[in-house]
Amino acid sequence: MEANVLRKNMISTLTSTHYDLFKHKPQHPPSIVCVLKRPSNHDIPNETTKHSTNVYKDSWFDLLAINHLSKSVQAATGFRNNKSGYESLVEAAIMTKQKFNPIQQQEVIIQALDTAFPKIIFSLIKKHLPPSKFTREHFAIFSSLFFTWLVGTSEVKESDVNGRREKNVVYIKKCRFLEETNCVGMCINLCKIPTQSFVKNSLGMPVNMVPNFDDMSCEMIFGQDPPASTDDPSLKTPCYKQCKAYKSHGTNCLI
Repeated sequence: MEANVLRKNMISTLTSTHYDLFKHKPQHPPSIVCVLKRPSNHDIPNETTKHSTNVYKDSWFDLLAINHLSKSVQAATGFRNNKSGYESLVEAAIMTKQKFNPIQQQEVIIQALDTAFPKIIFSLIKKHLPPSKFTREHFAIFSSLFFTWLVGTSEVKESDVNGRREKNVVYIKKCRFLEETNCVGMCINLCKIPTQSFVKNSLGMPVNMVPNFDDMSCEMIFGQDPPASTDDPSLKTPCYKQCKAYKSHGTNCLI
């Protein structure tokens, strides 16, 4: 008799508890569901996603190279800044963009590169290593290994040169300079055009830099002449909205 009473009490308690749980069911789903929910295309602004910034951990060598190039640009422009590291280089680039016209910007950067890199070594390379498959591939390897501090991580890829495959392309996954400046004009006038001229004149090696302004990647193709300015699609790209050099943004970021 007592066992039956005890059983009935337990069933009554469980039923009451079960009813209360449904009665007081939360009106909102648990927070973990919100965390795991995949955002729709409308949840993330396109510009923010495209221009998100990587975090770089510069070594002592990286900082030495960055500061050396920054000081070379500052010396060429005559505009000094008190910043350090990559921030100093970006500030020097912004001042160059704001104070000089496009032709002057290119000339200033070429002058800075001439100062930053030893001419005698480049002259010897130009004299003893004329353009060939060997030099194109080794320039690509060298650039990929030693300029991570400037442009970010990269890898060597193949392209077709005179009907045969060569590893003469440096593929920059996401250009650090473009990422930090968010400026198409600075990419073109302070990197692409002066670098192409500097490498051709200093090393005797044509090079074509092909930036992709959609994902901020870039290809540096050794042995390939860049197209004429009228035929180069990268020179017709609108300015980014987050460009650090301009407060108002038109369709032409190159001037």
